[in-house]
Amino acid sequence: MSSHPPIPTRVVLLAGPSGSGKSSFAARSGLPVLCLDDFYKEAGDPTLPLVPGSSDIDWDSTESWDMEAALAAIVELCEKGRTNVPVYSIVTSARVGETALDIERTPLFIAEGIFAAEIVERCRDLGVLADALCLRGRPSTTFRRRLLRDLREGRKSVPFLLRRGWRLMREERGIVARHVSLGAHACDKKEAMGRLTAAAAGRRVKARATS
Repeated sequence: MSSHPPIPTRVVLLAGPSGSGKSSFAARSGLPVLCLDDFYKEAGDPTLPLVPGSSDIDWDSTESWDMEAALAAIVELCEKGRTNVPVYSIVTSARVGETALDIERTPLFIAEGIFAAEIVERCRDLGVLADALCLRGRPSTTFRRRLLRDLREGRKSVPFLLRRGWRLMREERGIVARHVSLGAHACDKKEAMGRLTAAAAGRRVKARATS
């Protein structure tokens, strides 16, 4: 009987602007994935914030997201290998069910979403953080990818998507800078995959200096 302790499960937090390719990258990684967008608050919640000077709900504000529930799910996955996750419909802005996410004894998983960087420090303090990444690219490319996805999925009305899209394109560099300030490493998908490989092997990668 082996005397080695079990390998602890840790999380790679994958942040980045909406439309930066987080979900597709996470899917291609082959690792289990926790979608942090499933922890959005529901329409009608009185704590939902509005875009300043508008009647639009600001779904890009951390106040639209249940941070504590998302963090609890990450910790439970790391400790038990299983957790229950809400199924959230962005189209209706409502939870439409619940599903069990079971990663068994997988030593590494990804938690991805636009708010992932907000919990970098919390995950580090809890000893469950393997790495924190922020995917970045050209704002114009992100704008196009985001708009095509949202239109295809019918996420919100066209006027809303256009207003949000233009606003996020103007703010994208600031969004990436904030994620970096919270502890995420900004990189493209190639470098991100390299860091995932290192994390899976139990190695720590130093952040490269950025200009």
